[in-house]
Amino acid sequence: MGLTDLVYGVYERRLQTQVKDAADRGRTPKHVGVILDGNRRWATAQGSTSAVGHEAGAAKIVDFLTWCDDANVEVVTLWLLSTDNLARPQPELEALLGIIEDTVHGLVGQGRWRLHPVGALDLLPDHTARVLKEAQEATAGLDGSLVNVAVGYGGRREVVDAVRSLLQSHADQGTTLDELAQVVDVEHIADHLYTKGQPDPDLVIRTSGEQRLSGFLMWQSAHSEFYFCEAFWPDFRRVDFLRALRAFAERQRRFGA
Repeated sequence: MGLTDLVYGVYERRLQTQVKDAADRGRTPKHVGVILDGNRRWATAQGSTSAVGHEAGAAKIVDFLTWCDDANVEVVTLWLLSTDNLARPQPELEALLGIIEDTVHGLVGQGRWRLHPVGALDLLPDHTARVLKEAQEATAGLDGSLVNVAVGYGGRREVVDAVRSLLQSHADQGTTLDELAQVVDVEHIADHLYTKGQPDPDLVIRTSGEQRLSGFLMWQSAHSEFYFCEAFWPDFRRVDFLRALRAFAERQRRFGA
C-alpha cells in the first residue's frame, strides 16, 4: 500500500465517522438520484471506445448500490439512458442498450434490490422493454431497497405522460374537462408520474463536472439538494459518495420556506 492509499484510507474513515454522526441526527438522504455522466469522456481519455466506457460505468453500479445500502438509502434512481440518447448513432445505441440489458440482468442476479423501470418504455426496442419489465417482476418480492432504473427517461416526457394518464383516467370515469379543471392540483399530477408513491429525491448527484440536471426528475426534484462531482462516473469512488453525503448533511433544507 502506497502513501496515497494510506492517506485516502484515513480520510475515508474520517468521512465515514462524519456521515454516521449525520445519520444519527437524521441528516442523511433516503432517496438519492444519480446522473451517471462521463462514460464516453472517460473512454476517450483512456484511448478506448464508447462501449468500453459504458461497460466501465455499468461495472460501477453494484458498488454504488452497496454504498447506498451501507448508508441506509431506501430509494435510488439511476439515470442510464435519456430520451435524447436515443438519437445517438445506431451502432453506439445498440451497444449501449445491450450493456444496459446485461446490467439489469446482473442486478436481478444479485437478488438484493427491487428494480423499477422508469421511462417511456414504448420508445425502447421491444427486447429492452421486456428485460426491464421482467426485472421488475423478478425482484418485486425482495426486501432490499428500491432501485429505479431510468431508461428512455426524459423529464418533459414524464410530465406529458403523467398529464396524458391523468386525462385518460378521468375520461374513463366520465369526468369532463371542465370538471377536471376545477379540481386538478399538484397531487393529481404526482399520482401519475413514473415514480408515483415514492418519496421525492433528497439528493441528486451528477458526475463528470457538468452542473445541470438536463431534465432529470424535474418534477420530483423541486426541493432536492444537488451535488456535482468532477469525477467521470467510472472513476466515482466511495470517498466521492461520502463527500456528497457530508455536503448534504451540512446544508439547511428550507423546502421553499
